[in-house]
Amino acid sequence: MSDAILFDARKDGIAIITINRPDQRNALNKEVREGLTRAWQRFEQDDRLRVAILTGAGEKAFCAGGDLKEMVETGMKVPPRDFIPALYDTIEVSKPTIAAVNGAAFAGGWLISQNCDLCVASTTARFAITEVKVGRGSPWASPLIHMIPQRIFMEIVLTGKPITAQRAYEIGLVNRLAEPEALMDAAIELASEILDGAPLSVKAARETVMLSTEMGRSAALQAARAAHEHAYNSADAQEGPLAFSEKRKPLWKGC
Repeated sequence: MSDAILFDARKDGIAIITINRPDQRNALNKEVREGLTRAWQRFEQDDRLRVAILTGAGEKAFCAGGDLKEMVETGMKVPPRDFIPALYDTIEVSKPTIAAVNGAAFAGGWLISQNCDLCVASTTARFAITEVKVGRGSPWASPLIHMIPQRIFMEIVLTGKPITAQRAYEIGLVNRLAEPEALMDAAIELASEILDGAPLSVKAARETVMLSTEMGRSAALQAARAAHEHAYNSADAQEGPLAFSEKRKPLWKGC
């Protein structure tokens, strides 16, 4: 990893990825974008790592979005499809991800937090899609329609005004709130709760949620059954009930 991205591979199966440009509000310059791509690839390829937490260095910003100075210097018009490493779009990750939003998550910062599977936010965090304020665009925001009500979505993108962490929690954008000093502990606690589950069952459950956003009811049910086939036929599917009957913690093998 470069100095702009820190990667902590913990022994408990959690990877912590930190955007490390606090003096520049963790803006997504080229070094950060390339570092994030490498970090997500490293997480995906390491079988010992099962959950990733994405956060920002410092107390003021999770990520302020694209580096506007860089955009001016390069004369950027329409960003390339792979301009920002976005989960579920330009980056393939098959394991759960959590955004630990420690401060402002604006524009591209909202994007990378939105694309994580779950979100824990500091009570001091703020969220905004600010593109209308600088003449840019936010086509990446379209999946928000599956997360928040239409009229709230409309107000956020039309005004560019920030919302508080409490408001983000109320509308369903944030899973859990934590005081600033307890943010990472709260994110690790959530990750640990995921780690308690059988790996193949967790993988199938994650796939089911995403399938359900793309399909109608009948098609989603059919696709979800197929997604769970591997989990049902695994050794872990026998270990779970056995451990329950023996009143002990299951020993998951992921197979």
